[in-house]
Amino acid sequence: MKQITLFLGLLLVYVKVNAQEYNIKKESVFQVGEVFEYRLKYGFITAAEAVVKVLPSDLRFDNKPVFNLSVNVKTSGSFDVFYKIRDQYDSYIDQTTLLPYFYQENVREGSYRRQDKARFSQDQKKVVSNRGTFTTPTRQTFDLFSSYYFARSLDLSNIKVGDKFKLNYFLGDEITNLEIEYMGKEVVKSKLGNIRCLKFSPSINPGRVFRKDSRLYLWITDDGNRVPVKAQVEIVVGSATLELKSASGLKYPLAKT
Repeated sequence: MKQITLFLGLLLVYVKVNAQEYNIKKESVFQVGEVFEYRLKYGFITAAEAVVKVLPSDLRFDNKPVFNLSVNVKTSGSFDVFYKIRDQYDSYIDQTTLLPYFYQENVREGSYRRQDKARFSQDQKKVVSNRGTFTTPTRQTFDLFSSYYFARSLDLSNIKVGDKFKLNYFLGDEITNLEIEYMGKEVVKSKLGNIRCLKFSPSINPGRVFRKDSRLYLWITDDGNRVPVKAQVEIVVGSATLELKSASGLKYPLAKT
């Protein structure tokens, strides 16, 4: 069950090229008040739910205004009886560059407790956390969730099937690398209707959760919002699927068919 948060994160961070720095659109594709609700299913059973919000913030970092990206994850149904999860993640990103200044997480999973904090110094290419100081490869380094909001504002108009990207994000006590392949366009049936999507496949490491031949697939709306609609992966026993339940406060209409 501790893989729930990582699986959600992999859904959200779908494209940023490694060791390069990129410009974003002049106007961000999201706004304060945007809210996504997701459910994580093992087979036909709903195991957990997540709420992702863009909140206003009175805090300032380096004298710059920020957005507060808030992610809440909790188990549901029978899973909540046997292994209760109540995780809260907050990332504070620059309103103009969308780069993170500060990240914190409050993890409560069964009897396990953890609180981590990290301060990003982009110009100095480092992250200082309660677990140590880490050197980053670029001046655009992200936590697991802020990378998605940055990626949403990148121009994907020239992307081609088979294109591969690499991203780096800070998680726990290391800078993690992930390679993602663009698979093409598909229409996905969801709770919100049939939606035109871009399909990606990030690399995953086999182990106790994923099989050697497992592949993770992500579907992102093919519109101005770039909303994650669905993620699916085969695990050692069965499969896991993350689905979008609701979306509100969007800046643009969804790409419904």
